[in-house]
Order: sequence, then C-alpha cells, then structure tokens
Amino acid sequence: MMNLTLDQLLQEYPFTSAYFEQNKLDIAGYGDKTFEEYLEHFTEEEVEDQAIEKEKLLANLPVYIEQMKAFLGLEKDNHVSSLTILAGHDKSGVSEGFSELTVETSQIISIVGPTGSGKSRLLADIEWAAQNDTPTGRSILINGKKPDNKWRFSSNNRLVAQLSQNMNFVMDLTVEDFLRMHAVSRLVEDPQTIIEQIILAANNLAGEKFDLTTPVTSLSGGQSRALMIADTAILSSSPIVLIDEIENAGIDRKKALNLLVSSDKIVLMATHDPLLALMADRRIIIKNGGISKVIDTSEEEKVLLEELEKMDSLIQTARQELRKGSALSAKTLEIEV
Repeated sequence: MMNLTLDQLLQEYPFTSAYFEQNKLDIAGYGDKTFEEYLEHFTEEEVEDQAIEKEKLLANLPVYIEQMKAFLGLEKDNHVSSLTILAGHDKSGVSEGFSELTVETSQIISIVGPTGSGKSRLLADIEWAAQNDTPTGRSILINGKKPDNKWRFSSNNRLVAQLSQNMNFVMDLTVEDFLRMHAVSRLVEDPQTIIEQIILAANNLAGEKFDLTTPVTSLSGGQSRALMIADTAILSSSPIVLIDEIENAGIDRKKALNLLVSSDKIVLMATHDPLLALMADRRIIIKNGGISKVIDTSEEEKVLLEELEKMDSLIQTARQELRKGSALSAKTLEIEV
C-alpha cells in the first residue's frame, strides 16, 4: 500500500485523510506522489520547526490503515458464507440429538421450545462463537473452520446482530441523523441514498409510517424495530442475525424475514409463533437446555402455513379496524358467516 499515490490511498482508504489531519500534514497538490515522496519535499528547516518524524510517520501509516480496516470490518476475509453448530449436551449432561448443523446465507432457522428451555443460551453460544467453553459444551464453526479470535473477542468485528422485542433509543437524534451517523461510520460513499433505502424499507415493515425528521426517542416499539431491522439488513456488516421473539413486535414479520435473507444474512430466530417457526427452512427443538432434534419444514407444513397466514391476515385486519375505531363486521373482515 505504501507504493500507492496519495490520491490512490484516499480512494481505497478514505479514512487516511484523518491520519494526515491528525499529524497536521497538508497533502493538497501532492496527490500524484507516494507518502514517502511527499515527506521528502519538506526542507530540513521545516522538519525541525514542525517536529516532523518521517520514519515514524511512514511506519505508523500502514498500522493505522490496518487498525481502521479491522475497526470498520473491511478485511477481505470477513465474508461469512456458513455457520456450523457442533453438538454439546443438555443441562443433565446428555448429548444433544444431532451431530452438527450447518446454516448458509439466505437461510432461516427457527428455534422453538418452552420458556426457559435454553433458546437464549443457543443464541449466546452463536454470538460468542463458543468453542466448547460454555455450559452447553457446543462449538461454532465459521465457513467450516474454527473462527478467528476477532469474531470472538473484538467489539469491532461483530459476527452477530441481535434483534429483540425490547429496543429503546437513548440518543435524542432524528431518524435521519441516526442513520447518517451509522452510514458515515461505515464509510458509505452515498449516505443519503442508503438512508432513503432504509427509511423506505422500514416503513414497508412498520404498521404506522414515520419519516426522517421523526426523533428516534418518539418512535413506537414497532417503528423502532422496523427501523433497526431495515438498518441491519441494508447497512450492518454483521453476517448473522439473531432474532429473539419478535412475534409481538408490531411489524410485518414475513416482510422482515424476506428483507434480511435478501441481504445474504444467516437468520436464526427464537420464537413461540407457529407462523415464524414454519417460515424457516428448518427448526431447532430445544429441551432441557439442549437441542433435542432438528426438523426440516415439510411440504405439508408449508401448505398449513398458507392457511395459518390467511388466519393471521384476518386477525391483523381486525386489529387495524379496532385501532381506527371501526365496528367489526363480516363485511369488514371479508368473511362468510
């Protein structure tokens, strides 16, 4: 990278401008020079007056670039195409009812089981890329291999984005300010276009529309979850999305899942909702803290899902009519009595 001209450096690593500014280096007019050639233009008097340490500046630039790439998740080997769960044991020490489960991008896996059965523990094992070092004894592989420690211990390389029912904003920003801050931190070339894509997608999920001028602290629960799902799908670099019980989140669940998988995310969701469970390609059954079995969604279940969706649509229509203050009738709900 040190053979690149300053213009090439800025094009490939836009954040290097901050390095030059922090070191009070005015590179204007030297875009066709390498950094080393630029430093050579200083006279001995300028070097002394400005306390310029050429060797230190040269040595620190590549280090700065690598650190920023790690912080922003820009390494070329960051692509995740598959997640594999290797079996552990339940709370009684009994081996789990499978050997390994591999999930690839654009697939959805549901996690079902009674309250307290261990669904959240499985999500936690995945989030921290467990290596037989959690109470379940499970291990997680990324792309079929033991994950690099950056996935486990670095807050800058987030393997997982968590979405839950409880989402609260504490910063008093508008939706646009919030999204712009995230877009700029990700070095997006055209933040405004991305912001508009996210608000459009969010409003496609939310029951009640909102706009870019809305303060994030005034968003309803459904609106805030719609915003974060759209943000995760379009802007987040995390390749795996863990969803913890969003059945009562006030959003269009099917559209939310379609948006996430269309962004090449691996989606795992803990749920008590039969619609969400059957929308998945497979479902993990949790009992007594362990995975008792893994079931592929059958063709018969997919047919049943269509019927369940019709019932759910009827309930959603009734809910909306009641919210508007309307009196329900067979005609309103378009049903025969």
